[in-house]
Amino acid sequence: MIKKNYTSKDVADLAGVSQATVSRVFAGETRVSERKKQLVMEAADKLSYQPNAHARSLTTRKTKIIGIVMRNIRDPFYTAVLEIFHNRLTPLGYQLIFINSENEVIEEAEIKNMLEYNIAGVVITDAVLSKAASEKFKHNEIPVLLFNRYTKEGDHNSVFCDNYHAAKQIASYLLKLGHQSFGFISGPSNTSTTIDRLKGFTEVLDQNNIHDLIIASGDYTYHGGFNATQELITRNLNLDCIFCVNDITALGAMDAIRTMGFKIPEDISVVGFDNIRMCGWAPYFLSTWEQPLEDMVTRSVEILLERIADYSKKPEKLRMIGQLIVRNSVKSKR
Repeated sequence: MIKKNYTSKDVADLAGVSQATVSRVFAGETRVSERKKQLVMEAADKLSYQPNAHARSLTTRKTKIIGIVMRNIRDPFYTAVLEIFHNRLTPLGYQLIFINSENEVIEEAEIKNMLEYNIAGVVITDAVLSKAASEKFKHNEIPVLLFNRYTKEGDHNSVFCDNYHAAKQIASYLLKLGHQSFGFISGPSNTSTTIDRLKGFTEVLDQNNIHDLIIASGDYTYHGGFNATQELITRNLNLDCIFCVNDITALGAMDAIRTMGFKIPEDISVVGFDNIRMCGWAPYFLSTWEQPLEDMVTRSVEILLERIADYSKKPEKLRMIGQLIVRNSVKSKR
């Protein structure tokens, strides 16, 4: 027996409602009565009917697809971010389209595939959205949420850890333990993440009359952290601590320190940022700042879905606080 592929019209006929009502029910619209919703769902269940999401999107110009853009998928922090977004959105009926951006700045061409799928919204993580790409999303009324970063313009929703506050706490912690010679390994200089972490760190040092902070770029990568650390130590053999802009950079820094014949934390203390799983591995036991990742993603999903439901809603900027996780990579110098 050949199984018939039932259509929305078959569901409408069995439920005794219009085909338009069936479409509204599966589109999630609220203007359908509970009684009619029940009739439609019962009929759909009886016929084993599954709506064609692509066909529906061509009619309504709405899907339950969220685009998520990442530049550095090799960073375990963003692998965890992607996993949590998937776990939050899938039970709500949403699917993810993943874009691995090759550039630091997301250009208009890179969002072409997402626009072809009539995505409902997009999450931008460790990349900068170009003006042209931003205008394209606005033109199509696709809400954008910046995760773990923000822009001063405030055109888009954003959820991020208070990097400025965190960096100040890290600097105060290192000073309290008697450190005197500081190094900082940064990421790309045009991201809010790098800017705020460097600003908070240097402000506390300046307040304590320490003005000789040396800085090297690590590009948020293991190899970048390794090479930047070699540069810092070469520039200052008396360096006694390094604050790394993220954990994967810090792991590279720690391996470079040991390769150069120094001990951690006896000679040089190291602090990271994010608290990725590898921080607890025996070769590292890295002290770091933990971002409230689960809560950040939860609130991101809530904010994005609210804007999808009402694009006219004013963009929201949410700053969240993390905490210092102390392990064995820092030692008192007193």
